Amino acid sequence: MRRSAAPSDPVPISSSSRNDWQTILSLMPYLATYKWRVIVALSCLIGAKVANLGVPIVMKRIVDGLASVQHLTALGRAQHAPGIVLLSGVGLLVVAYAIVRLSTSLFTELREILFSKVTESAVRQLALKVFRHLHALSLRFHLDRQTGGMSRDIERGTRGITQLISYSLYSILPTLVEVSLVLGFFVVKYEAYYAIVTFIALAVYIVFTVKVTEWRTHFRRTMNELDSRANSRAIDSLLNYETVKYFGNEEWEAQRYDENLKRYRTAAIRSQNSLSALNFGQQAIIGTGLVFILWRATEGVMAGRLTLGDLVLINTFMLQLYIPLNFLGVIYRELKQSLTDMDRMFSLLGAAREVPDAPDAPALAVRGAQVRFEHVNFAYEPARQILHDVSFTIPAGTTTAVVGHSGSGKSTLARLMFRFYDLDRSTGGAITIDGQDIRDVTQDSLRASIGIVPQDTVLFNDTIYYNIAYGRPEATRDEVIAAARAAHIHDFIETLPAGYDTPVGERGLKLSGGEKQRVAIARTVLKNPPILLFDEATSALDSRSERAIQHELDQIARERTTLIIAHRLSTVVHAEQIIVMDRGRIVERGTHAELLRADGLFAQMWALQQQRAALPDEAAEAAAVNGGEA
Repeated sequence: MRRSAAPSDPVPISSSSRNDWQTILSLMPYLATYKWRVIVALSCLIGAKVANLGVPIVMKRIVDGLASVQHLTALGRAQHAPGIVLLSGVGLLVVAYAIVRLSTSLFTELREILFSKVTESAVRQLALKVFRHLHALSLRFHLDRQTGGMSRDIERGTRGITQLISYSLYSILPTLVEVSLVLGFFVVKYEAYYAIVTFIALAVYIVFTVKVTEWRTHFRRTMNELDSRANSRAIDSLLNYETVKYFGNEEWEAQRYDENLKRYRTAAIRSQNSLSALNFGQQAIIGTGLVFILWRATEGVMAGRLTLGDLVLINTFMLQLYIPLNFLGVIYRELKQSLTDMDRMFSLLGAAREVPDAPDAPALAVRGAQVRFEHVNFAYEPARQILHDVSFTIPAGTTTAVVGHSGSGKSTLARLMFRFYDLDRSTGGAITIDGQDIRDVTQDSLRASIGIVPQDTVLFNDTIYYNIAYGRPEATRDEVIAAARAAHIHDFIETLPAGYDTPVGERGLKLSGGEKQRVAIARTVLKNPPILLFDEATSALDSRSERAIQHELDQIARERTTLIIAHRLSTVVHAEQIIVMDRGRIVERGTHAELLRADGLFAQMWALQQQRAALPDEAAEAAAVNGGEA
């Protein structure tokens, strides 16, 4: 699949070393894609603030003009007041006031229009990148993850991008521009006192807000962690709904969920109490600054140095500055929260790929599809080795079966073939397909060449048609139906009210185990790969269904390289080669007849299964319990 253009990847940074600036810098490549749109949007921002600066100035002139008219009226010229208003230009100033205010709104909305595409595109690109990266991580990562908490981290992270851009470019940056303009105007038009007091009040306000908010941040982090944990517990419990019901543990699950909710409540109360303290301190700083400014301005009016219009102008400027400052604490808190949320999402991006493709790795070139395991050694954990010097070859177009007791390492072979894990190059041996080491080719091309019917079939919460077509999404409906017929599930689907459009439910729980397995077989048939891997492909089927479908599996495997992992030995008697494994080692190999003549482990397993097959159902079940599953 061709990958769409995206900004260059930021350098992965671990969450332990990342700070806020690094998080912001990680976001920059996604914004740089639309740099000219950003520049124009910032120009509109400055234009809006310049127009906003003109609003109090025009209002000052209106007030001063009206004061002059009032003075003329007091001298006995009231009958000419309307004409005087026009002649004095106050009427034109009122029109100018409306125009300036409209200009402020116009520039602001233009900025919103221009920047909305930047914000949404950055969110889309980053969310897609995280999604792709998560799919590129190893099976080990996904076995350790908690789906609910991780999905919440991604959700909050993408929302954090929108909030970060919104607060920084729509609130913080405009406030800084406006502060600079107002301070400059105070120095040029009036006296430095107003600029100094305003600057000191702003500096104290900002320092106080930052310090207190930094102190409060750990409350917010704790809330996030507890929220993710509670969500993970809830989703995990709901996904295992049947297990909860089987053991009657609804109240136990509710108590576990409530424990996290109680901890979250405690953290939320602490956060709210510290918020109240922060708000009161901010208002005290703003009020003190306003008192000093207005006291000086009032003295100026009384002394005749300033007009009433100047007092209105200064007061309006202060309100324009302090009203946004009232929200600065909220904005800064949300900004820090957004950075925290983004940090968790970027930490997911920073998770190392345990199984990466080699630089410039070629695609797998399948000719005959011969598969070789050469001295394979493997361990999930260093202290517990699973495979010991496993070597065998599956000739092109033939079927090899691997059998053995549970825990002998059979399913590990399938995971290694798919490169869910990579072998250590120095001690792990190699797996090759037509002489190509699978570690040296791209994973996409490798997995495109292998079709699997897994033992534990998990379906998407969609329709039966979607789940079968997932094997080859571009397939036609006729091809999907043909695959369903080959898997002996078409007739069953036709009996359903909605047919192929029947939803299968979460993880396919609306279908029985056998029905899910036949869907898995159908989508593998539809994929039509040169290499097949059946991992207990008929384990969930009853004996009658198994016999019916076994012939189809044999037809599907014909002229394809096939690896069968099986417990039921009756399903592998046709294999050209049978590998018997025990505790991670190959202990026997040969055809079915050869292994029976050898009278070894395979022969014992065969005799036990034949004995069970001859027993009535209840006796067979008891034998399975007493003898263990082969």
